[in-house]
Amino acid sequence: MLSLNKRLLIAISVLAVSAILPLLTENDCHAALDKAAPGTKLFHKGGTGECEGCHLMHNSEEVWEDNNDVGRPKKNAHRLKGSDPSSTCLNCHQNSINNPFMEQHQISTNPAQMAQGMPPRQLSPGGDFGWLKKNYSWGNNEKSSGERHGHNIVAADFNYTADTTIMNAPGGAYPASGLSCTSCHDPHGNYRRLMDGSIAREGLPVVASGSYADSPEPDQKGAVSVYRMLAGKGYTSEGRQFTSDPPAAVAPVSYNRSESTSDTRVAYGSGMSEWCGNCHAGIHNDGNSGVRLHPAGNSAKLSAETVTNYNAYIASGNLNGNSSTAFTSMVPFEMGSNDRIKLKMTANSIGSDRSGPSMEANVMCLTCHRAHASGWDSMTRWNMQGEFIVYNGRYPGVDNGAPERFAQGRSSAEVQKTFYDRPAKLYASYQRSLCNKCHAKD
Repeated sequence: MLSLNKRLLIAISVLAVSAILPLLTENDCHAALDKAAPGTKLFHKGGTGECEGCHLMHNSEEVWEDNNDVGRPKKNAHRLKGSDPSSTCLNCHQNSINNPFMEQHQISTNPAQMAQGMPPRQLSPGGDFGWLKKNYSWGNNEKSSGERHGHNIVAADFNYTADTTIMNAPGGAYPASGLSCTSCHDPHGNYRRLMDGSIAREGLPVVASGSYADSPEPDQKGAVSVYRMLAGKGYTSEGRQFTSDPPAAVAPVSYNRSESTSDTRVAYGSGMSEWCGNCHAGIHNDGNSGVRLHPAGNSAKLSAETVTNYNAYIASGNLNGNSSTAFTSMVPFEMGSNDRIKLKMTANSIGSDRSGPSMEANVMCLTCHRAHASGWDSMTRWNMQGEFIVYNGRYPGVDNGAPERFAQGRSSAEVQKTFYDRPAKLYASYQRSLCNKCHAKD
C-alpha cells in the first residue's frame, strides 16, 4: 500500500499534468501528426476521425477556446466543438496565431496575420478562405469586396458570414445562408472507393485516404476515401441531394506550399465539373437563352488548336514552349483519365512531370477558379478584369506605382501571393491574361 506522502505526490502530479493538457489545441495535435508521417496518420485518416475531435462527449464539461468566447462551452444540436459545422472544422483547419507556419491541412489564415497589404498565407490548391476577409477599393468607387473572392462559408466563431449579395448558388438553388464546409465535404467520410473503382457509401471499412500520390489502393480487406472526402450521390445538404460522385483526382503529398520554384500539380483525372454541378448545375447550361458560355466537363475536350496553344505558350509574345514542360498549376486541366497509376505518377510538387495536355484532356471549373477562394473576384486564379497581370516587369500594386486599374487596391505582395509566390520574371514584362494559355490571342 502506498504511503500518504506518496499518494499526495501522485495526486499533485496528476493535477499538474491536467493543468497543462488544456493548453494544447487541436492545431498542435494535427501539426504533430502531420510531421510524424504526412499522408498516413492524419486525423481523419481518409474517413471518420475520432468522435471527440469534433464532438463533446456525453455530459463532458470540456470547453473549447474560440475567437469570441474563450472558455465558453459550445451548445448545439450535435454537441460540436464549434458554434456550427464550419467553426468546428476551422478549430483545426485555421492556423493558430502562435503558429506562423503552413501546415498541410490548413485552409484559412488567422486574421491577425493579415494586416493591410499582407495576404493570406495558405497556398493549398483550393485556396485560402482568408481572402474572403480582404476588401479592396480604388479609382472612382471601384470595389472588390471579400465576399466576391470565394465560397462564403458560415463559421460564426471565425467571423465568416453568408454572402449578402448572391442568395443562392449560381446556376443552382443551394442557399447561401446554409453554406458550410460540410456542404461539400462529408464530415464522416462515408464515401469510399472500392477495389473495382466504384464509389459506395457503405461496405468495406475506409482504411486510408485515397487523395494522395502515396495513398494505398483499396483491396479485398478495405476501401480508401474518395478525393478530399467530398460528398457524392445521395448526399443531402440543405434539402438538396447530390447526383454526381466525387472526381477522380490525386494530390501530391506536399501541397500547401509556395510555388516559387516548382508547381504543385494535382492530377485531375475526370468528373470535377460534374461534381461542381451538384450545386451549380445550370452554370454551363445556356438552355434557350442563346448565350454562349464557356464549356467545362468531361465532354469539353480540348481542340487540337487549344492543345497546341497550351503546349507552346510560355508568356505574352513567347510561344516557344513544348509539351514536356507546358503545365502550369495556374491553368490546370483534366487529363480525361481514371487510371489511378497514371494519376499518381503525374501528381507531384517537385517538377517531375510538367507535361501539357493531350487530345484526351478537357477544361474543368478549376481550370479558371479555385475551389475555396482566391484573391480575385469570382474566385478566379488570376485577375480577369485588367489588361495586364504583370506591368512593367512587376506584379502591379498600390506600393509600386502601377496604374490603379491593374493593382485594383492590392499591394504587390498580395498580387504575388495570388500567383502562389511565382516570380514576375516568369511572365512577360507586360503580361496579359492567362486565358491566352489556351487561346493564345496575345
